Amino acid sequence: MRVGFNPNKDKLQQPNDFFHQVIIPVYIPNNEGYFKDSLKIFEYCLESLFKTSHSKTFISIVDNGSSVEIINYLDKLYKQGNIHELIHTHNIGKLNAVLKGVSGHNFEIVTISDADVLFLDNWQEETYKVFEAFPKTGAVCPTPSSKVLKQHTYNVLFDNFFSKKLKFTLVKNPEAMLKFAESIGNTKFYKEHHLKYNLTISAGKTKAVLGAGHFVTSYKGTIFNKLNERFTNFGLGGESEEKFLDKPVADQGYWRLSTENNFAYHMGNVLEPWMQEQLSQLEGNQQKVSPPYLKKISVSKFSNLIKNKILMRVLINKRIWTWFLQFKGLSKEISRKY
Repeated sequence: MRVGFNPNKDKLQQPNDFFHQVIIPVYIPNNEGYFKDSLKIFEYCLESLFKTSHSKTFISIVDNGSSVEIINYLDKLYKQGNIHELIHTHNIGKLNAVLKGVSGHNFEIVTISDADVLFLDNWQEETYKVFEAFPKTGAVCPTPSSKVLKQHTYNVLFDNFFSKKLKFTLVKNPEAMLKFAESIGNTKFYKEHHLKYNLTISAGKTKAVLGAGHFVTSYKGTIFNKLNERFTNFGLGGESEEKFLDKPVADQGYWRLSTENNFAYHMGNVLEPWMQEQLSQLEGNQQKVSPPYLKKISVSKFSNLIKNKILMRVLINKRIWTWFLQFKGLSKEISRKY
């Protein structure tokens, strides 16, 4: 039975001041083996996020079937107001958890992060600079990597093929790249030339590295409005991240870029002293930040086909790719190894 009239019926949702959402899915089922240090690392992740994010940041945590200890920890943070949205679910997989965090919102910027990321000072401000300097940007990673140069970046290469603003420049922070390699358990992930040269694009005083990883990346919010699917069968890995996070950016005509310097660390699953040291050095974000200007773009399917498919088939030819690397500034010797 219903009595009376619901006073909220037919009323428009009141706008809020948040314009940047951060979504972190977390799965820590226990504190043993692989997950022995995961809670402490997750605490570092959230503490660094709280400290370095501006006040217009909406934080969504999706508990993807974690232990009671994690549930209690997150419930406490939510009640304290540190987390704006907390979703508890059983283990439905990382990307499905991310999609839950995206649903029901309309933010200009959406950052999707793993639960083992240590955010550094100015990561948002530097991300916004890339979005504004390059209007076609759809995704920005705060951790540059020379190994993602050809991952859904053919539209950037096409648009700037003959531009002098697209060229190889010296890596800004090779030490941070080495830390990433260590964090994934592969110290040989980068070769010497990867640690020395990045393919970058410049606009005025801003320079960005081509390509973007996806352990932490900020997306133009409208990217997720056009997803054709809302579910993946993969719990972790597989084609899920490429299908839902990487490919949609290029398919909609946007560029995938990274900040030139490093503004986040991937910690991995083993606690190390440098993490606490880095956390203690954070100054925090006390600035008033305005939303970045995000230009709307439109691209035809035919144009996308030429940029992302045909150019790709040309550049995967080893001889042509080696020539292109030389054309953009690498020596003959390095271009053969890059």
